[in-house]
Amino acid sequence: MAIVSGGGSGLGRAAALELASLGAHVVVCGRRQEPLEETVELDPDGRIEAHPCDIREEDQVEALVEGVCERHSRIDLLVNNAGGQYLAPAEDITPKGFRTVIRLNVEGTWLMTHTVATRAMIPGGRGGKIVNVTLSPHHGLPGMAHSSAARAAVENLTRVLSIEWARFGIRLTAVAPGPMGTETMRTKYPQAVVDSAAWTVPLGRLGTEEEFAWLVAYLASPAGDYLSGTVLTLDGARDNWFGAWPPSGIVGEGGKPLAEERRPKD
Repeated sequence: MAIVSGGGSGLGRAAALELASLGAHVVVCGRRQEPLEETVELDPDGRIEAHPCDIREEDQVEALVEGVCERHSRIDLLVNNAGGQYLAPAEDITPKGFRTVIRLNVEGTWLMTHTVATRAMIPGGRGGKIVNVTLSPHHGLPGMAHSSAARAAVENLTRVLSIEWARFGIRLTAVAPGPMGTETMRTKYPQAVVDSAAWTVPLGRLGTEEEFAWLVAYLASPAGDYLSGTVLTLDGARDNWFGAWPPSGIVGEGGKPLAEERRPKD
């Protein structure tokens, strides 16, 4: 039994559909019922159910988790995919805007994680897996100071809880996607940002929703049983380098990177 937050679109929807196709029963949650129902309709086997929930609200999170436990008696996997940010220079981010992003990404993740762990995974020594979705690049994402701070907090929370809750059989990992070709990416951000995103990735393209979903499925499977406390970066090497290699300005004939001229041996 799995819960996927933010399951009404994009990466969350893809993960929910992949898990369901592999036989899991999945509850998708989010603030709006309509996109959640669209995800349900895309599942041909009827393994996905929708439950509206604002992960920032403690009472709603508790109602979600208690309802899932009553209906299914267990929760084996939590995918903390819900989150959000907006593109803005740091000097233009208001205190309210910063708090909003921190509350959604950090506090919301904490509420979901703590509630699922204490109500479903720790009782009876059942254990389980928690996947937290964060963000690449890790060396800083200009224009998203609030989200960069929030995702870093979630990654360190993942590491700490992987230590504290190992005794309960709970494994926590973080998945840090880079530029992904989601509908949100294509429609929410300025066109110039969308058009240049693939250029920042050494592999020369955006990631796909399916590639994200496959990684989540891997972590949920027995193949991921020994993974805990780590961050898996899914970004086509974007974290290691800004742009394609070699850069267009430092290539010679045939597109070969320029190299240091070596003195001939005497």
